[in-house]
Amino acid sequence: MPPATEEEIATADSQLRQYLGYGLPTELGALWRLCGGVEHQYIEANEEAGEVGSGVFLPGGVILSPAKALWPRLPEYGQGDGWGGAQVVPWLTRDEAGPESGHYVGSGGVGSWSIMEDPVREPTYPSIAAYLTAVHRTLTEGPKDLMGSDIPGVVWGCLIWDAPENPGLDDAFEHWTPVR
Repeated sequence: MPPATEEEIATADSQLRQYLGYGLPTELGALWRLCGGVEHQYIEANEEAGEVGSGVFLPGGVILSPAKALWPRLPEYGQGDGWGGAQVVPWLTRDEAGPESGHYVGSGGVGSWSIMEDPVREPTYPSIAAYLTAVHRTLTEGPKDLMGSDIPGVVWGCLIWDAPENPGLDDAFEHWTPVR
């Protein structure tokens, strides 16, 4: 997607302040000024099985747009604060329909979240920049499992992060090639 507009970023910041009492992390606003989110792309070869997340070029999933990032946090979307008051904003998810888990960013850094389990786990990276640096290092230097069990590979021209033995890849597995 193209960069988010200043209005979209300002609206997200305003909603966070109004409903949760804190503003948008600066580095998330900066990221959205470069990329306003990611959408999955149609891949003809993937049509029948549909197991390749074409927008999941980061190990944490797709980058959420400003509006989608706030969905799990704001009361106007019917969500309570099952987050224990944590001052974080979801920014990555693997869930296409409605984000139920992914990665957040807050003043303490980047960590994972899940509305089904502990909402906010301890940060694993000090910032989005550190997270993206680890992605770059994994892709260029290795080791291939630097960021966990999901390793980077290419299927039908799409960079995806998955465990190659994942049964969810089904027919796509034969097209999967590791990056390193």
